[in-house]
Amino acid sequence: MENIAQTNLILYIVTYLIASIPFGLILAKVFAGVNIQNSGSGNIGATNVLRVVKETDPKLAKKLGAITLILDALKGAVILLIAKYFMEVPESTLWAIFVLAVIGHIFSIFLMFEGGKGVATGLGVSFVMLPIESLIALAVWFIVGKVLKVSSLSSLIALLSLFASSFYISPDITHVPIGLITFFIIYKHIPNIERIIRGQEQKVI
Repeated sequence: MENIAQTNLILYIVTYLIASIPFGLILAKVFAGVNIQNSGSGNIGATNVLRVVKETDPKLAKKLGAITLILDALKGAVILLIAKYFMEVPESTLWAIFVLAVIGHIFSIFLMFEGGKGVATGLGVSFVMLPIESLIALAVWFIVGKVLKVSSLSSLIALLSLFASSFYISPDITHVPIGLITFFIIYKHIPNIERIIRGQEQKVI
């Protein structure tokens, strides 16, 4: 029992620390020489990387945006995959990692507990734990994004579709972790929601 507790604690700390790494901020500073926290929406995610870097180098912006998206999605998913398939940990530990990955990205210890919106990281860990629901959410995100061209709105609708579909596709699992990441991601999107209501939210062209 003590070994399990120690293993879980190590997994939780590693998950939080790795999820806290602000890849978008680092990539934009190193390769484009800009601080995305001081430009655009101020967010450290892929959308703001694309928006800010695009002003000076559209080709580089697409590359950095794509890399940021992939890295943010993988930083929680990789740990979850290792814990799920290579370590003997209980289901409850996997769900804790699921939540901690999103919390680490949103409340990064490296950014004084500020961070991103958690969408890419949330989708990454969701693909490990809820693959079918995640595919539905990804399809919703793509369709809504193409039609409305508002990144925050498409992300929120996709998130809600993930949460709702989990009750029908996976009714026997615990839905508390999914509810928690839904809450945290919506919380981080409150300024976006206010701008959407006012009709002032920026579109991704």
